[in-house]
Amino acid sequence: MKIKLIGAPIQDGAGRPGCDMGPAAFRAAGLAAALRDLGHDVVDLGNAAPAVAKTFDHANKALKNLSETVAWTETLAEAAFAESAEGMPVFMGGDHSLSAGTVSGMARRAQALGRPLFVLWLDAHTDFHSLDTTTSGNLHGTPVAYFTGQPGFAGFFPPLGAPVDPRNMCMMGIRSVDPAERGAIRAAGIQVVDMRMIDEEGILAPLRRFLATVERAGGMLHVSFDVDFLEPSIAPAVGTTVPGGATFREAHLVMEVLHDSGLVSSIDLVELNPFLDERGRTAFLMTDLAASLMGKRVIDRPTRSFA
Repeated sequence: MKIKLIGAPIQDGAGRPGCDMGPAAFRAAGLAAALRDLGHDVVDLGNAAPAVAKTFDHANKALKNLSETVAWTETLAEAAFAESAEGMPVFMGGDHSLSAGTVSGMARRAQALGRPLFVLWLDAHTDFHSLDTTTSGNLHGTPVAYFTGQPGFAGFFPPLGAPVDPRNMCMMGIRSVDPAERGAIRAAGIQVVDMRMIDEEGILAPLRRFLATVERAGGMLHVSFDVDFLEPSIAPAVGTTVPGGATFREAHLVMEVLHDSGLVSSIDLVELNPFLDERGRTAFLMTDLAASLMGKRVIDRPTRSFA
C-alpha cells in the first residue's frame, strides 16, 4: 500500500497548547519506519501549512481562533482530496479540529468516485457542537457538526460540496457528551457506541456491525482516532482525559479488525500532546496502533520496557 504521512501541527482548536508538536512526536516515535517494516511504500509529505486566514466576526464571543481554524480547514480539505487520489493519507495531528478539513476532503474524494463516505469516530467526545452552541469556544468540539452539514457554519467555514450523511457515522468510545450535543446527535441519526455498550457487548460486535454496513454500501471508510479514546492510564498525552476509555487490547483489536476489513481509505491520528506525555509512551502506543491498522499482528510484537 502507498501511505502518505501528512503533518497537521494545529493547536488552534484545543484548550491548551502542545498539540502542534504531535507530528514531530509521531516522527520521533518511528511511525514511518514502523509502516515500512510492514512492507508499505511510505512517503512523508512534511507538514501542511494553513491558508491565509480571513477575519471573521461571530456573535458567539466565546469562540477561539475561528479564523485560524477555518484556514486550516481549507488547507486540509484540499490536501485530503489531492493526496487520496493515489494512496492512503495518514494525518498526524494536531487537535481534532483538523478533521473538519480531512473528512470534508475525503467526502469530496468519495463523491468523485461515486461512493459514500463512512466515518469511524474513535473518541471520548462527540465533537458535535456548532459555532453557536459551544460554550468553551474550543473548535476541536465542532468538526463532526460541520462535516455532516449541520446548521451554524455558513458564512464562516468553507461550503460543503459533499457533506457526510450522519447515518454513515459510528462514534465509538463515547463517554462525555454535553447536553446541547445529546439531542442533536439523536436527531441526526448518528450511531453512538458508548462505553456502557462496550461494557455490555464488548467492542467487537458493534464494530463488525458497522463494518458490515460499510461493505454492503460499497463505501470508503475514514477513521478518526483521538488519543482520548484510550484509557488515560495508558495514554496520558492528551489535554482532554476522561477515565474509563478503551484498554490496550480493545484498541489493538479495533485496529486489527479494521485492517482485516480492507475498508479503510484514510486516517486521522489526533490530540497527541507530547508536552503531557511520559517519556513518549503515548506516541509509541499510537504508532503501534497505527501499525496494527496497517497489518501488524500480535505475534509480531516485541517486548518494550518503559523502565
